[in-house]
Amino acid sequence: MTLQVRVGIGYDSHRFAEGHGVLLGGVLIPAAVRCTGHSDADAICHALTDALLGGSGLGDIGEMFPDTHAENAGRDSIEMLRLAVARVRAAGWMPAQADITVIAETPRLGPHRPAIRERLAAALGIEPSEVMVKGKTNEGMGWIGRGEGLACIAVATLTPSPRS
Repeated sequence: MTLQVRVGIGYDSHRFAEGHGVLLGGVLIPAAVRCTGHSDADAICHALTDALLGGSGLGDIGEMFPDTHAENAGRDSIEMLRLAVARVRAAGWMPAQADITVIAETPRLGPHRPAIRERLAAALGIEPSEVMVKGKTNEGMGWIGRGEGLACIAVATLTPSPRS
């Protein structure tokens, strides 16, 4: 028997505006800025949702949660992630692992990494040890380096769901 594995890659970016903190992976990180977007602008959740949907062959976040629909304005991205996981499972796949990299000059992720991993693992239905979150700077280069916003890349590994 051959083990089937699928891998999906997701990307998201958001601009900064003045604010009270940056929401990443369902955790509000104190900062003088916030991310702007149609939903709650959680770049980690958006990139991870795209990775899961893409890896399972189910499209992308824009198809599942169009920004042209009023019900998605300000929507909780952890809820969106949970709904995407349910769709992925219904299609016969389940998350096995996630690896996420946030590229930003600010805020620093280190102190918040355990809480982010816990929130994401709960939404994915896996253990926190199966979710990795890394923070990288852009070494002062480009729009990220100038502190105009942040970007996120997520990779999700999927395995077949057990047959019921």
